Amino acid sequence: MKEGHPVIGRDGGLASVMERVAKVGPSEASVLILGETGSGKEVIARAIHEQSPRAKGPFIRVNCGALPPDLLDSELFGHVKGSFTGAIGTRRGWFERADRGTLFLDEIGELPLGAQVRLLRVLQDGLLRPVGSEEETRVDVRVVAATHRDLPLMVQEGQFREDLWYRLAVFPIIIPPLHERLEDLPALAEFFIARSAERLGVRTPPLDPAGLQLLTEYRWPGNVRELAAVLERAVILGQGESLEVATAIGIGSALVQRKSSPDAPAKQGETEVSFEPLDTVIIEHIRKALGRTGGKVSGSDGAARLLGLNANTLRSKMRKYGLKSHRDGLS
Repeated sequence: MKEGHPVIGRDGGLASVMERVAKVGPSEASVLILGETGSGKEVIARAIHEQSPRAKGPFIRVNCGALPPDLLDSELFGHVKGSFTGAIGTRRGWFERADRGTLFLDEIGELPLGAQVRLLRVLQDGLLRPVGSEEETRVDVRVVAATHRDLPLMVQEGQFREDLWYRLAVFPIIIPPLHERLEDLPALAEFFIARSAERLGVRTPPLDPAGLQLLTEYRWPGNVRELAAVLERAVILGQGESLEVATAIGIGSALVQRKSSPDAPAKQGETEVSFEPLDTVIIEHIRKALGRTGGKVSGSDGAARLLGLNANTLRSKMRKYGLKSHRDGLS
């Protein structure tokens, strides 16, 4: 989720979450946000920051899983000039940059044990030592951490420090997955459709009842992040004239899934989704995209852009399925 996304569902499926945010926001307590990938953990972390006395200070997000192991200490705690090869200057780490504000440590379960020890010390004492420095630096930072992993199990298996777990989980908040708060889906859909149309410079297409029904029946394993991607694809395909929800879900998620098990028999009176072979759907989808672009594959007005693919990836798929685009020089 990106900066600027509002908390949609604060009066619906996220009501209990926002009650906990309201309670913990004004405090200095550490918060641990638990939820599936794409469920909106950063949005909740920002809401905590905005309801705290630190609201005018910085909000810094760090994805712990994306930090290079050999540069992890430098990224978090900073370094001094000459402390290692490539350290051509002194650099402030993320903790110093978040001073008097909030540091959001996303995917905290990805931190190696050594870094967990050093993180615990900063949380306990407010002191850090940049790489290569003999001096300690005091920081005033509130930490909000998040993960999709089972940290208690990781503690039992020795993969996550128990003392750090207790330090972080002073006030846990659990975010329900999207399929458990479908009452929020219409408002979320309207927001993402309008945002995508604005980005593309096209009219905002309406979401009709049939499209909403498709969105409601899908399970959303990627949660809110997947919903945003599917609706952006639907807006791109419709180019402001319509919202092609069925096509967007089909190509992005291996066809529409029923909320129950895909192998479960349809109940009496229940409409069963018709499934075609996945290759057939992909071929037809690529053909539609090429038809819309006059056979052009690459460029800002090419089929690859419509499909959300790299042009070379699309050409590879076209070769696989025996599709040709004479305009783009593909035989």
